[in-house]
Amino acid sequence: MRARDLLYETWQALTANRGRSMLTILGIVIGIAAVISMTALIGGIQNTIVSSLGLNQSREIYISVSAGRSVTEGDLERIRLSVPGYELVTGTVSGTSTITQGKKSANASITGVDQGYFTTSSIKLAHGRFFSDAEMKAGGMVAIIDQNAVKDLFGDADVQVVGKTVKLGNDEYSIVGVSESSGFSMGSYETVYLPRKTATSRIIGSDASISQIIGYAKPNVDAEALAASTKTFLVSYFNVPADKADDEVTVMSMQSMVDQFNTVMSAFSLIMGAVAGISLLVGGIGIMNMMLTNVTERIREIGLRKALGARSADITRQFLLESIALCVCGGLLGILVGYLGAWGLALIVRAMRPSLASMSPAISPAAVLTAVGISVAIGVVFGYSPARRAARLDPVESLHYQ
Repeated sequence: MRARDLLYETWQALTANRGRSMLTILGIVIGIAAVISMTALIGGIQNTIVSSLGLNQSREIYISVSAGRSVTEGDLERIRLSVPGYELVTGTVSGTSTITQGKKSANASITGVDQGYFTTSSIKLAHGRFFSDAEMKAGGMVAIIDQNAVKDLFGDADVQVVGKTVKLGNDEYSIVGVSESSGFSMGSYETVYLPRKTATSRIIGSDASISQIIGYAKPNVDAEALAASTKTFLVSYFNVPADKADDEVTVMSMQSMVDQFNTVMSAFSLIMGAVAGISLLVGGIGIMNMMLTNVTERIREIGLRKALGARSADITRQFLLESIALCVCGGLLGILVGYLGAWGLALIVRAMRPSLASMSPAISPAAVLTAVGISVAIGVVFGYSPARRAARLDPVESLHYQ
């Protein structure tokens, strides 16, 4: 049978009962759409979180030492001198206070920073500026708050608050900048940045230990190797027992955090894709059921074709092509519905989580090609058995079938 005739017969067979064909296709459409929309949504959330957290800044290295060991500015200087490869090394101090504006107040997470912190961190300003060198050295009464704090204290995250004042404890601070919210909150605490000298003298205490060390690797330096050499130095420098090294000294490059985060999200995407893929299995069973019904209804037609010279291979190809055509049509419609569904889910996520307002679904060409491939595979796998059954029918018995 020529390919043109085979395609024509397939079209005639599928359009002879449009309602049944559309209902059968629907199972494949739902399955493909579910897989594409869920994986695209998870990919979009992953990309947004990576971007908002600054996880793409692979030169950053985060260092922490157990709370029982005091870290001073002198220790930071030793790291700078003893571990080559850093462009700069900075430290932060942390504490809590009450932030007040007018009649509104909230708990605040205070981070005391120096100028190098804004160089290494991924913090972006929505309004205003970072602290000046003079403010850092003098311990100026200035603060940077994030958009969540602006919303809670002033009623609207977009209101212009630069130049206004807030109170931390009993002291007034002038707001010089508003940082973009990362999408992750500190529970019920607002995020506030102060010059480190201000934080230690006014809120945390002058004897406060540096709570976190942040290093910024030089260009073309292997951040993973630098993190490893930093940990080796700190274990020796602080005389940490070998069996407690992993517990008391943590050094992690941002690249390793990226890799870990992507691994977790990929696993989650795989699980969600597998769950959504169950509907594909159901759709495949629907394809097989329809094709078996078609074979039963067309036994006399099969017998007549064989009597006129059709080979078993021709019958197999005809029914197999019908099955594949159903699945490919379902796959193409599923891609369209999945694309629209992914954007619909993205709009819902944006409405529920304003911090993910920039999130858009990540639909990759590989996912689309995979969807088409899965559609063809389902057509072959679930259509082969009915096709072979049709091909094996005896022509004489088929002609006498009522």
